[in-house]
Amino acid sequence: LNTNSNLSDSACIKNDWVEGHMYPAAYSLFFIVGFPANCLSLYVAWVLLKKGNNLAVYLVNLSISDLLYTVSLPVWIELALGRPVGDTLCSLVSVVMYNSFYIGSGLLCCISVDRYLAVVYPLYFNWVRQVRTAVAVCAALWCVELSIHIYLLHQTGALQDFSSRRLCKEGMPMAQADAHVALTRVALGFLLTLLIMTFCFHQIVLLLRDSRRHVSQLLVVVLLCQILQ
Repeated sequence: LNTNSNLSDSACIKNDWVEGHMYPAAYSLFFIVGFPANCLSLYVAWVLLKKGNNLAVYLVNLSISDLLYTVSLPVWIELALGRPVGDTLCSLVSVVMYNSFYIGSGLLCCISVDRYLAVVYPLYFNWVRQVRTAVAVCAALWCVELSIHIYLLHQTGALQDFSSRRLCKEGMPMAQADAHVALTRVALGFLLTLLIMTFCFHQIVLLLRDSRRHVSQLLVVVLLCQILQ
């Protein structure tokens, strides 16, 4: 019994040390590096957008999504250090964090599909690669992600109890409703987008490899014709 108690105490001490030292250090590093980097990427994307680059629309939205998460990091640092943070603010930054993750994932998926259509079908789907289409897609993505997240929070009752700290730290083991929300987030926000991105990049790689082979064959034919002449 004493051995088990000592092991449990050691695990708790180690966990407290990680949360009290490693998390604040990591969050601080992410904020110091991420904030200026995202501001710079937002500026570059905005310059490209003014030139009519449709890909820049996705990059602007991606930078904004990342910035929203980055500016919430000071609150997470305060929480990791055990300092008092308002319950509503705590819940708000949790919602911002989750939405930033999954909106960012959705935007990366949109970029992958855009590049897939541009490379694999360069003569088709020109309307998809227009700035106004990209704006409409991004607006729809934000609305869908926010709507799904609000619905999931409503289903678990977290939305009705928004002023509590329920969203700040998910307890383990999770309640059944919270577990369903977590699985839905992973399935729709991560696995589905990862599957689409993998397909797009795989098709692009195959096409480029075949194109390289065709170019090599064409060069051989040209050289043979030159030699025969």
